[in-house]
Amino acid sequence: MANISTSTSFFMFVMVLLSSRLIHNCFSFDTCHPMYQEHAIPIYKEDIDMMQFAENLEHLEADFFLWGALGYGLDQVAPWLVMGGPPPIGAQRANLDSLTQHIIEEFAYQEVGHLRALKTTVGGFPRPLIDLSAHHFAKVFDEAFGFKLVPPFDPYRDSVSYMLGSYVIPYVGLVAYVGTNPNINGYITKRLLAGLLGVEAGQDAVIRSYLYERAKEVVHPYNRTVAEFTNRISELRNLLGMCGIKDEGIKVPLKLGAENRTRSNVLSANYYSLSYRRTPREILRIVYGTGDEHVPGGFFPHGANGRIAREFLEKP
Repeated sequence: MANISTSTSFFMFVMVLLSSRLIHNCFSFDTCHPMYQEHAIPIYKEDIDMMQFAENLEHLEADFFLWGALGYGLDQVAPWLVMGGPPPIGAQRANLDSLTQHIIEEFAYQEVGHLRALKTTVGGFPRPLIDLSAHHFAKVFDEAFGFKLVPPFDPYRDSVSYMLGSYVIPYVGLVAYVGTNPNINGYITKRLLAGLLGVEAGQDAVIRSYLYERAKEVVHPYNRTVAEFTNRISELRNLLGMCGIKDEGIKVPLKLGAENRTRSNVLSANYYSLSYRRTPREILRIVYGTGDEHVPGGFFPHGANGRIAREFLEKP
């Protein structure tokens, strides 16, 4: 028995020693951080304007989600990120059920984190004037359907209406990040963009899944299904973007489905099932609602901020 006990004790001692050395190695050496080439540049000067352009979309999402879930916005949650910019127009708390409220609250704080990451990494500018009023959303949906909805569409009315309003916004950020990706060179800015893209894609997937589950439900009081609402918004964004099909609703013909075999379209993707991409020009045409990157309006009545957006406004 003594020999067995001694052997067991020695075995335990060796295991503890090995474990200690393993822990020591993991935390003593740079094994938990990515390796970069010796002369790699963290942030290229050319990266900054492209990454700052994204702040316009992150501001749009942050205040829409914060107000929708909490009844107050960035001015109260993280006022230093506003940088003196004007408060949004018409934002209000939405009438959400518990599930939807928790989803949107999480999205809201994620957008705050995105803005914090962007502004601490590449700098930033004051929040632009943003129109989040029910009146503006009503105009968007009227244009999407080609006639005035009665009563006017109000994203703050209930959970489904709010998620349809949300369908209008995050996907634009997603395709913008995909479009920006090939033009970013610094390893810090690449990591930032990849992290932003991952979460934006996740948000869009949640919104689309939520609406897909309700695809056949009729949106009260319009006698139109949730699926038709998404299709109409996607068609409008394609029209405004002026670069063909880069946006699809949650139900599509087979020719647009995955491998031309599905009519379900929980995720919007191209012929190769890769995410669509858009340029800053296309993004501005869509969020301005004018189809012209030189003419502000829509969500940004005075135009977006940053060098890229302002140059379009200065050079019609």
